[in-house]
Amino acid sequence: MADISIEQIKKLKELSGVGLTDAKNALVEAKGDFDKALEAMRKKGLTKAEKRGDRETREGLIDSYVHDGRIGAIVEVNCETSFVAKTDEFKDLAHKMAMQVASMNPLYVSEADIPAKVKDAKMKELEENFKGPEKMKAQILEGQAKKAFSDKVLLAQPYILDDTKTVEQFIKDYIAKTGENITIRQFKRIELGVTE
Repeated sequence: MADISIEQIKKLKELSGVGLTDAKNALVEAKGDFDKALEAMRKKGLTKAEKRGDRETREGLIDSYVHDGRIGAIVEVNCETSFVAKTDEFKDLAHKMAMQVASMNPLYVSEADIPAKVKDAKMKELEENFKGPEKMKAQILEGQAKKAFSDKVLLAQPYILDDTKTVEQFIKDYIAKTGENITIRQFKRIELGVTE
């Protein structure tokens, strides 16, 4: 067995959001390879994050971001407890979400927030221009609609500071670290000289 220090175990626990025993077991399984153990624990943490998704979020905070005095965004990010809401990590997440909204100008938080008439209009347009195999039509149209709205849905957008993941995946990383469900309730973006 590789030489595993308590410092390594604590560091892995802190970075991955898992318990001490899980962190130690991961290091033992990875034969002391910290990076390998961290990757395994992150995957495990993300799996736990999926299960936390239905827990209620009544705490949180509102943060804002103003870019160059011309574009501003305000975002409400929620979590389960006031303890997590007061952490620097959570404040950082809220600020990054305000930056995301200012930069990428989404219209909706999630796909569920897209009004039915907007979805229906887009589906009708896609159907009129459809040129694929008839037996695959429903599947293809669904995929095209999802793609058409991806830049307008905050959770589906590529995260501005790491475009290898979506905003939703980025938030799930935080859920894995904090052990709490985290949601974005609402946002508002204002641009100088532009009215809705």
